[in-house]
Amino acid sequence: MKTTFLFALACLGAAVLPTAQAATYPDKPIKIIVPYPPAGFNDSMARIVGRKLQEAWGQPVVVENRPGGSTIIGTEAGARAAPDGYTLTVVGFPAATNPYLYKKLPYDAIKDFAPIIAVAQTPNLLVVNAASPVKTIKDLVALAKSKPGALNYASTTGTSNHLTMEYFKSVAGVDMTQVPYKGSSPMVVDLLGGQVDVMFDNLPNVLPHVTGGKMRALAITSPKRSSLAPEIPTVAESGWPGFDVSVWYALAAPANTPAAIITKLNTEINKILLMDEVKKTFAEQGVEPMGGTPEQYAEFSKAQTVKWSKVIGAANITAE
Repeated sequence: MKTTFLFALACLGAAVLPTAQAATYPDKPIKIIVPYPPAGFNDSMARIVGRKLQEAWGQPVVVENRPGGSTIIGTEAGARAAPDGYTLTVVGFPAATNPYLYKKLPYDAIKDFAPIIAVAQTPNLLVVNAASPVKTIKDLVALAKSKPGALNYASTTGTSNHLTMEYFKSVAGVDMTQVPYKGSSPMVVDLLGGQVDVMFDNLPNVLPHVTGGKMRALAITSPKRSSLAPEIPTVAESGWPGFDVSVWYALAAPANTPAAIITKLNTEINKILLMDEVKKTFAEQGVEPMGGTPEQYAEFSKAQTVKWSKVIGAANITAE
């Protein structure tokens, strides 16, 4: 009888502990790991959210940049952190693609993380040099079909710009040759210089060149036109229904973080995403807030994983 009582007491204590932790959370500084170098939206998003959490809760929020290994280094650090809500990690598009681009990762992108919230997303733009004879996406497809493999496209292997083009090639039935780059900046330089014919890239990276008249946008990858560039048609409306690609940004905690803490973080960050100041800052960087529940983020992430695993497998892409 005594043993049974002690066992029941222990179970009650285990159940109460996470609730007690959530009630006092946070009572010390929070760290947000960004698996990218400073600058870029991944970094600024973490700093915006971190600043607002600090204002709301009165505890310091520190952003730690841990770039390298196609986000693997920083993401592993986030996965191995204590599951107490004091270490969060910026995750996104690579979380859905790296498991299929690399033979072995030092973490499980799904099992080692607890989803908190999908924070924001941005589409890609399909662009050519302003001097290109290609005026529309249908022009591009017609030209590519007339000269299989002759057109070249810039991309960084394994990233959203590369996978978006491979996805488009498969649905449009065209063959174009990849010219690999180490990042967006040199891709932009070479497209402007005429060294490559076409590319997909994140809207914030290329829209200034489109509005400045140096590039021509053929299409946008969002399911509907963007308020940031309403004159640019979508790939879907241009003849490929259902084509939808976004680069997304989210926050996750280590697996087994108490659900009450996840809920507390999710609730507060949803409030942050509704702030006019935050929406304005996001729009200036070419991204749109998302928000929602942890469950909605988990479903979105799962759908992204399924989608890109098929693209990567069909094109036999590897980052190693």
